[in-house]
Amino acid sequence: KLYHLLQALIFIGLVPLSTAFAADDLNPTAPKLLLIDNGVVRVGIDRSMGASITWLSWKEQPGNVVNIHDPGRLIQQSYYAGKSRDRTADGQSIDWSPWTWNPIQGGGVSSWARVIRFEKVDDATLLGETIPKLWDMPDEEASAVMKQWTGFEPGTERTIVVRNRIECNRDVDDAWGKASLRPQEVPACYFTRKFDHFRSYLGDGKWRTEETSIGPPWRKATPPLNAMACFSDQGQGIAIYSPTANSIWNYGPHVDAPSNDPSAGPCVHVAPISRVRLGPQSTYEYRYWMTVGSEQQITTSLDQLMKRHAQEKAILENRTRTAK
Repeated sequence: KLYHLLQALIFIGLVPLSTAFAADDLNPTAPKLLLIDNGVVRVGIDRSMGASITWLSWKEQPGNVVNIHDPGRLIQQSYYAGKSRDRTADGQSIDWSPWTWNPIQGGGVSSWARVIRFEKVDDATLLGETIPKLWDMPDEEASAVMKQWTGFEPGTERTIVVRNRIECNRDVDDAWGKASLRPQEVPACYFTRKFDHFRSYLGDGKWRTEETSIGPPWRKATPPLNAMACFSDQGQGIAIYSPTANSIWNYGPHVDAPSNDPSAGPCVHVAPISRVRLGPQSTYEYRYWMTVGSEQQITTSLDQLMKRHAQEKAILENRTRTAK
């Protein structure tokens, strides 16, 4: 479906041919989807979609649960920096104007990001390196590099650990300006629409049901232990544990139309938020975990993760480079 969508967009001129197939320049014969599978959970990254996570399934849920409808969905890195700018005269989307410097791993509003490294390091680790796009523009690469390591948490069978890193390479005197405190999605997650029951984990096996409404705008919540899960009517779910999050999370369903289709417009969204000052020359790195299964299985996994990683810290470094 995605292939045919891109063909249609190329035909009507919304996506340039060179943009739509930019990822193929890496190696046209290489697979577009790399997967790792431990016998219980399967996770994959896609080189035609910015090396973002585009596949997640498990024993009780064999179908993919990641929404891949457009470059803004997926499970991916998303950051914000600098002041908001009106660039509609340069082609900025009127739906996203004015807008900050917002590099997206998946791509811009109508183009996919370029992948420069894409490999299966071993049977339990995937590595992608991406030149992101600025979300508000149809096809503008950000002055940044994103790296992502995806693997399985040691000693567990239902938990994935992801290390994300962005290196900002903006000119120090560019129009977005100096560092300002902005919300960062750590990470941005989009799942199929059926996972629309949201709960925050409180510890000791206790959960809090979060109210829902159709978004955007998304609902807001503050999970006390930085763990939130979304469940289906069948009782299967995905929990995000992002211990470095330091602000209110975004969450909620999009469109009142149940769907199991990863390519469909309807979806659900979860995004832990950290407020961070990203400057023109900042490097920012953090880890998060995803664990899947029933509520009891997720509870067990979260308890293990919190014992190990509750003191996890993000890393923010600011380099200095002379302006051009």
